[in-house]
Amino acid sequence: MSLLDQIDKNRIPSHVAVIMDGNGRWAKSQGKERIFGHANGVESVRSCLKAATKAGVQYLTLYAFSTENWNRPKEEVDALMNLLVDTIIGELDELNKNEVRLHAIGDIQSLPDHCQTELARGMMATSQNNTINLILALSYSARWEILNAVKSIVASGLSADGITADTISQHLTTKSFPDPELLIRTSGEHRISNFLLWQIAYAELYFTDTLWPDFREEDFYAALLNYQSRERRFGKTSDQIQNIPVEGDSNQPLRLV
Repeated sequence: MSLLDQIDKNRIPSHVAVIMDGNGRWAKSQGKERIFGHANGVESVRSCLKAATKAGVQYLTLYAFSTENWNRPKEEVDALMNLLVDTIIGELDELNKNEVRLHAIGDIQSLPDHCQTELARGMMATSQNNTINLILALSYSARWEILNAVKSIVASGLSADGITADTISQHLTTKSFPDPELLIRTSGEHRISNFLLWQIAYAELYFTDTLWPDFREEDFYAALLNYQSRERRFGKTSDQIQNIPVEGDSNQPLRLV
């Protein structure tokens, strides 16, 4: 029996986020430059997206480029930007064929013009697709996002008494998406690295030693099975969890009322 067959389709997280780590180390182990690892990581993106679609995940967020990544050598950053453009152009037909809708979060305005152009074109071309939402976090950092949310709230003139947790959520770049229920990080590192800090407050965390270019469908299914083996408490006791009412039908992810 395959790992996919072992997954309970009624307990699939609606949103999975992934920190794709280990490209540089993988390339070094091959005696290659770092960009070689990034290029091979594209195949892992395809595998991860395919697995998420087969399992019934509705939102998949990939940490593709952080604000800190701008500090890397210029030649690596330039190569990453070109890889981003080439990948979007090259995958567009496949995204539409599989009904994948493309989104982007982060400081998109800081990307080179040709990246912004192709990204906008890709999002427009896939805007009617509705099987799965692929969200690329580009020039993204959670602190940047929260800081901008605070500035936006202050600029709106809302009084302190009127600010709630939902107010902050609605001023984040992820306001159109549900919070991730599962966060996966590859390469054996056990860090969040400034990624979706507000949104993953109640997410399950899954760390694997697999370097990102080696990550494939079965690795994604293993993460889902691990997720399903856990009891999600949300600060409650086991007895309280059993009595929490839920909304939605049995085919939808469980949410607290």
